[in-house]
Amino acid sequence: MELAQLDAFIAAAECGSFSRAAEVLHVAQPSLSNRIQSLEREVGQPLFERMGRGVKLTDAGAAFLPYAQRAIRTLGDGLFVLEGTREGTMGRLTIATAPAVGTYVLPRVLKAFHDNHDGVDVSVRTGHSEHVIQMVLEDEVQVGFGRPLTHPEVCTVTLYTDELVLVVSSEHPYAKLGDVSVEDLEGESLIVFDRTSGYYNLILSLFRDRGLVPHQQMYLDSIEATKKMVEQNLGIALLPAVSVDREIKLGTLHKVHLDTPEPVQREIAVMYRRNKPQSGPMASFLSLVAEIYAVQLPR
Repeated sequence: MELAQLDAFIAAAECGSFSRAAEVLHVAQPSLSNRIQSLEREVGQPLFERMGRGVKLTDAGAAFLPYAQRAIRTLGDGLFVLEGTREGTMGRLTIATAPAVGTYVLPRVLKAFHDNHDGVDVSVRTGHSEHVIQMVLEDEVQVGFGRPLTHPEVCTVTLYTDELVLVVSSEHPYAKLGDVSVEDLEGESLIVFDRTSGYYNLILSLFRDRGLVPHQQMYLDSIEATKKMVEQNLGIALLPAVSVDREIKLGTLHKVHLDTPEPVQREIAVMYRRNKPQSGPMASFLSLVAEIYAVQLPR
């Protein structure tokens, strides 16, 4: 059964005339008649009663009509969805992200994306950067965010620099100081988050480079928990600046300048498969990321 046969059948049923149906479909009447006759042969019974100046549905034709209409509507819906996936307004977008990026940066980007692509279903998975790039390579996700890791099959483009800042509670003596040195921190209770992340090694190297050993009194597995502990004056912490901006503005945490030759920071990048066809949602999302961070993203 062909779609042209169903179109001809529905048009003739709605017009009550083969000639008017042919005009609606912009085909010759003999062609339309042939399509309907072919359909009747396939279903094994007549669908129309031919009258002098028109046609009307047989009982079989009347019973079949709603199913034919439903089939055409379903196909139209499918084509509409395909158009949406091509334009990026419908479909799926899968993302993997390092925890800090997913919590404090990605929501703002996804809000901007959702404003113009609310028909796209978004799935977000979190993991350390090594896991993120692995998910990209194995096509478990379309786009990844984390520290820049390189692979021949992956496009990796740095988006911004993530700085670690020293934060203390309002009750801590450092809250009233202008700045402190790394040496000043050696005797302080350092609250450490996520010992398996790149942040942990970045913090430790800050002390090791000066021959110091920090007093790590408390280990936590999340930045949010670490902030709460610092607010209770249970210790101090070095945390990503994006994660403490709100608390600093509210005054529940105080940022203390750490006197170092260079800022303690790392780069954050977007990663995606090289030379892989991009769906509409993926292409639209990457275009938005490129616009927000003013970078060029190769296809």
